[in-house]
Formats: sequence, structure tokens, C-alpha cells
Amino acid sequence: MSTQPENTPIRSRSSHLRLLPWTENDKPAYLSTHNTETYLSRLADTVENQQTETAAVILGLAKPMVEDTANLGADELRWIARRLCESLTDVLRVCESRAGRIPPYEGDTAAQDDSDADTE
Repeated sequence: MSTQPENTPIRSRSSHLRLLPWTENDKPAYLSTHNTETYLSRLADTVENQQTETAAVILGLAKPMVEDTANLGADELRWIARRLCESLTDVLRVCESRAGRIPPYEGDTAAQDDSDADTE
């Protein structure tokens, strides 16, 4: 597992580094898998699935809590807002990780320009 600065663009990372669904000392954590299935990559898949399922549950709880007819206090609204923020953070990390594993389209000049810039 390795860490890279948060501001490193996805396309400039090695295609073999996978962004993990958890952090290491509040910094992104990466796994070098060489595109093979490992225990840690399967664990990351499981955690990503759990995070996505949890986000769906939280969204289901939040919808009635933000309706005009809901009679909630500031504490309850803060609680659901925190859970929504946590879930959104997790799901965005899953999206970023999966986007980093999708190979560019053949003939994608933008991806080619990015990789050319990395080698200069």
C-alpha cells in the first residue's frame, strides 16, 4: 500500500495503483495490484459495496426527514446531514477509484495528451 498526494490527477497515476475505499492517516491509500486479484483488492471491493449500500440506506432515511411535513429539530437535521456527508464522501471515493481503473477509450486524444505530458 502506498500514499500519493491528494492533488495528483487520476490519469497521471500508474494504471496499476488502485485508490482504496479507506484512508491512511487521513491521506488517500493506494494498492499496487498489477491488475491481479488479491486478498486486499477483494476486501476493498467488499468495503466499496458496503459503503454504497450504506449510502442507499442513509438516503432512504434522509428523504422523509427533509420533507416539508417533517417536524424535526436542528439536532436531528444535523445528524442526518452528517450521515449524508459521510456517505457522499465514501461514494465519491468509490467513484474516483473505479474511474481510475477504467481504461481510456481507444483514440482518446485527451488521455494521450495527459500521458505525454507525464513523460516530459
